[in-house]
Amino acid sequence: MAHGKVLTTNRKASHDYHIEEVFEAGVALTGTEVKSLRAGRANLQDGYAAVEGGEVFLLNCHVSPYTPANRFNHDPRRRRKLLLHRAEIRRLIGKVQERGLTLVPLSLYLKNGRVKVELALCRGKRQYDKREDLKRRTHEREMAEALKKVKG
Repeated sequence: MAHGKVLTTNRKASHDYHIEEVFEAGVALTGTEVKSLRAGRANLQDGYAAVEGGEVFLLNCHVSPYTPANRFNHDPRRRRKLLLHRAEIRRLIGKVQERGLTLVPLSLYLKNGRVKVELALCRGKRQYDKREDLKRRTHEREMAEALKKVKG
C-alpha cells in the first residue's frame, strides 16, 4: 500500500501471525490523539481489532496522552472506531467468524494528512512455525554474508 509518513509499526505481528490479507482503514480520533501520534507516541504491540454490531473497533492500542493538552486529554487505551466500507466490514465479519482469523494492526501512518491503520487478517502461528522462521532467516543471513565474502 502507498504509505505516507509511518507513525508506528507492530513489529511482532509478522513473528506471531501468518498474514493472509491486508486492509487500509481510517481511524476516528480526537485532536490530542492525532497530535500525540504525530509525535510518534503510540504502541500497537498488544492491539487487535474486533467487529461489534456491524462496526470495527481498534482495541488495546496505546496512544500516550498529549502533554500540553492537560485536562482535555484522551484515555490512552480507549476503543477507536475504524472507518471501512460496508462491503469490507461484511467480508471481514465472514472471514473472522468462519475461519478463526484475527484482525491485527500492522502500522499507523499518515496519508494525505489523515491517520490510517494497516489492518491484517491473520492466523496465529504455532511455536514450531516461529522456530522454523527464525532458522530460515538465520540461514538466509549466513548465505548472504558468505556471498559477500566471496565477492569482496
